[in-house]
Amino acid sequence: MSKPLIMHMITTAKNLSPFDVNMAYDSGWDKCVPYTSIETDEVEGIVQDAIFSRPPGLNKTGIFIGGRDPHKAIDMLNICKNSLVPPFTISAFADPSGAFTTAAGMIAKVESVLLKKFDKSFLGLKVVILGGTGPVGLTAAVLASSAGAEVVVMGRNKEKCDEIASLCKEKYLNSSSKIVGASNDELDLYIKNVDVVLASAAAGIQLVTDEQLKIANNLKVAADVNAVPPSGIAGLDVMQDAKELEGSTSGALGIGALAIGNVKYQAQNKLLKKMANSEKPVFLDFHDALELAREYVSSK
Repeated sequence: MSKPLIMHMITTAKNLSPFDVNMAYDSGWDKCVPYTSIETDEVEGIVQDAIFSRPPGLNKTGIFIGGRDPHKAIDMLNICKNSLVPPFTISAFADPSGAFTTAAGMIAKVESVLLKKFDKSFLGLKVVILGGTGPVGLTAAVLASSAGAEVVVMGRNKEKCDEIASLCKEKYLNSSSKIVGASNDELDLYIKNVDVVLASAAAGIQLVTDEQLKIANNLKVAADVNAVPPSGIAGLDVMQDAKELEGSTSGALGIGALAIGNVKYQAQNKLLKKMANSEKPVFLDFHDALELAREYVSSK
């Protein structure tokens, strides 16, 4: 009798995300076991219990790391990797609050539009990230900066935005990366010259107004992951997929939440299947999410 594929699903929250459970089952995992309110120092024990209870080698067992804190998720992913005792191995995938796959979907869509419509990449472009202190925003900031953009992380509190920008630079980027923090009140100062706006603020909050769109003379692409009205960007519809943004004087193209969400779904599904089918241990994060998101977008 074949052993079932078992996914041990870890979260720092008191509940596991139903979205992630559904995704795991739909991608082919047979069993999903939740571990809630888990602290970082508990991860090693969970991993080693999982690997030693089944035969050596990749043994149809995986670890999924959820929660809300992307930094803690990455730390937990590294602990998973360092807890292996070859030949007893396992694969793991971190996607806290779906932030890694959502940010990857947004970046992949924007990259595709920039290339097809403007013959440009992120390299050297000025990018503002609204809601930049949240999990999706800071992940998008890291990915955009890694692609060569000049990134401004925006939120309600400038000091927190500065801290997030510095932490991203220290933990995931390098000293030459151009990433800074700013408050929402400073948007008028940046919007005149910005090339790309990425919105990941709380649901139902509009941060870019019609008036600001009129002075965004260099704006090329605006994307928003929020599907709850009103849109974070004036005139942007959730279904919009590289169509001209209503009210934009620069002819900027808009990408709505559902267009991004489709890519996010595909990326997460492919990563979960990669865990199940890989012939060697894999440890998947936002870089892997972006790679598969790019593959999916380029195939369309």
